Amino acid sequence: MKKWGKQIMLLTLITVIAVVMSACGSSAKKEEAGSGNNAGAESTAQLSGTIDIDGSSTVYPMTEAVAEEFGKEHKDVRVSVGTAGTGGGFKRFAKGETAISNASRPIKDKEAEEAKKNGIEFLELTVAYDGLTVVVNKENTFVDKLSTDELKKIYEPNSKVKTWADVRAGWPAEEIKLYSPGADHGTFDYFTEEINGESKAMRNDGQITFAADTNAIVQGVTGDKNSLGYFGFSFYEENKANLKLVPIDNGKATVEPNMESIKDGSYAPLSRPLLIYVSKKHLEKPEVKAFVEYYLQTAGSVAAEAGYVALPQEKYDEQLKQLGQ
Repeated sequence: MKKWGKQIMLLTLITVIAVVMSACGSSAKKEEAGSGNNAGAESTAQLSGTIDIDGSSTVYPMTEAVAEEFGKEHKDVRVSVGTAGTGGGFKRFAKGETAISNASRPIKDKEAEEAKKNGIEFLELTVAYDGLTVVVNKENTFVDKLSTDELKKIYEPNSKVKTWADVRAGWPAEEIKLYSPGADHGTFDYFTEEINGESKAMRNDGQITFAADTNAIVQGVTGDKNSLGYFGFSFYEENKANLKLVPIDNGKATVEPNMESIKDGSYAPLSRPLLIYVSKKHLEKPEVKAFVEYYLQTAGSVAAEAGYVALPQEKYDEQLKQLGQ
């Protein structure tokens, strides 16, 4: 009887141990499965939120193209891209209203100070190069080139130039119709600084039309045989069938803008960087950081498609490191 009692106790103990081990194993599997599910959820988690961007209409085509492709991969992130002009974009950026500001010129000291006053720290990132392009009507047969001095003579404050004959002897005494981007455009700032020697220094009379929309300049020059205007190279590329490009004599050489002359800097002084400014505070948001990373990773190909000149890939890689890559 004692022998059987011991055997029963042994069998009971073995059964209890088996049950406990089975329960532990089941629990471990559940935990493992749960852990796997969480990891999967984290790895497949979708970014979401809104990214507000404003600024240069010149940089707009690039940023909009990047936003469109980024949106295909991150459908829950809404990227809004405005065209308030470089100056208008910086005004919003300095107030903290936007995460990113498109710019066709570097930020001015007073704009940077305004941002600092409002606690906005930022990164400056170059995304491409561009060349300001001077154009006349397709039917214009006499303008073969313009020097930087002649451009200044035409566009400077209180200019006395009324006709083409006032620009160069031998040209017709036909009244010139001038077009320029508006004062909020980085293109306007850059042109006036490089040609007239001072930002925003420009004639302002009945012969010049200032346009908020660059396409209005394209249409104006296309529709008037005695017109003259300027804008970014990509706008010329899109409309070159209807416009005549004017080579620029910079005192050392006569050069016309193209991919090579813009890239190597020989199209001076009208070559310029295209930039985006990113708020460091907004960069802490995963959707903003992901967007900026994607921008720098794809900027080279997007720049070429948009009619701009891409940076060497190593330059984009160097800037990626600033994001903590």
